[in-house]
Amino acid sequence: MARIIPIKDLKDTAAISQMCNESTEPVYITKNGYGDMVIMSMKVYEEKMRLLDMYEKLAEAENEIRDGKTMDARQTLKELRTKHGL
Repeated sequence: MARIIPIKDLKDTAAISQMCNESTEPVYITKNGYGDMVIMSMKVYEEKMRLLDMYEKLAEAENEIRDGKTMDARQTLKELRTKHGL
């Protein structure tokens, strides 16, 4: 479940750090009742970046397949599977 906290709560950095590290979801920060920032643990951030990289490479591979460049796409998919243990 998403956690939403007001910006004034950022003063307690230890509690915020603990909250981020206990969750697999980002923590949303509001200012004057409106969304302002998002924070998350390094672990969650790195996982999101890894998935984003994988999705981008899969999109490239799908485009190559669509364009008839199947040898390159197969190699890209093979590299992705190897890199991400799939």
